[in-house]
Amino acid sequence: MRTRTLLVLLVITLIAAFAVLNWPAFTAPTALSIGFTHFDAPLGLAMLGALGIVTLTFAIYMAIWQGSILRETRRHTKELQAQRTLADQAEASRFTELRNLLHTEIEKLADRVSTSQAGLRTEIRESTNSLAAMLAELDDRLKRTDSGALK
Repeated sequence: MRTRTLLVLLVITLIAAFAVLNWPAFTAPTALSIGFTHFDAPLGLAMLGALGIVTLTFAIYMAIWQGSILRETRRHTKELQAQRTLADQAEASRFTELRNLLHTEIEKLADRVSTSQAGLRTEIRESTNSLAAMLAELDDRLKRTDSGALK
């Protein structure tokens, strides 16, 4: 049990013990006034009843207060869970967008690379053909120069 609960139970036990030990004084009739009238009643029982009413009122107030706190806590928990769900969904959508963006960029890069490779192959072929043509031309010149020198 909590310390507060034990303390409340101890106080109630002490009040009950005090009332039992002094029961004859609690039940002795006394002249009482409530402002507009006078009557004879046991003052101890009236005060004990008033204490019981105050205690009961306080207990009801505390129960209502704790109930409202529990309702508010549950409401906050639901809101927090809803916000957490929204954040998770937003994060998942961001990851999906990032994945799609990366996929698109990789495809663009692959297209560029394949286009560049095709262009490089074409340039290499053209350079090879030009070089072959130049070599053939040089070879022809050398053959003409050699055949002209031999004559």
